[in-house]
Amino acid sequence: MKEPIFYKIVRPIIKFLFLIVYRPLIIGKENIPKEGRVILAGNHTNNFDCLLLISSTKRCIHFLAKDSLYKGWKKVIFKNMGIIPVDRSKKNKEAMETARTFLLDDKVIGIFPEGTINRTDEIIMPFKMGSVKLASDTDSYIVPFVITGSYRIFRKGLKVEFGKPYKMVDSDLEKENEKLMEIIKEGLRKGR
Repeated sequence: MKEPIFYKIVRPIIKFLFLIVYRPLIIGKENIPKEGRVILAGNHTNNFDCLLLISSTKRCIHFLAKDSLYKGWKKVIFKNMGIIPVDRSKKNKEAMETARTFLLDDKVIGIFPEGTINRTDEIIMPFKMGSVKLASDTDSYIVPFVITGSYRIFRKGLKVEFGKPYKMVDSDLEKENEKLMEIIKEGLRKGR
């Protein structure tokens, strides 16, 4: 599977504009393996989170994203960016199978395990099982990330920090999901 050409074209533009406009601090990008199957999993704060992650690595990230992005004129853009549409109203076997195929081809999948932007007062919302299920099924590395700060134009304060890559050691998916949640929570507590 080849990297989407549109992604290759727009990634440097996104990175350039994003670094100028939002001035994010990117920590630990060396923790994203340069090759092999990887799942980037972390908290979801804003619609721009995907652009922040795209700005952080040269590797093409195939995000799992709500299927409403695949409607109308947006479909052409998101399809050519390698986005995997997810119907959040049900368990989406097709999206999971597509993500699994990408991982088995040594690609990078981006997942926000909360399933949506956290607009609650909680530090993090409960994680859905998709990231650990995919990691288990494909023996992929998980690279946890934590986004803190806010998207303010021409101001510092936005930060993304990538943790060390790890592979699951337990076949108990609930236990591994809790472990991933705790890693993200701990990063959020430190970043506040």
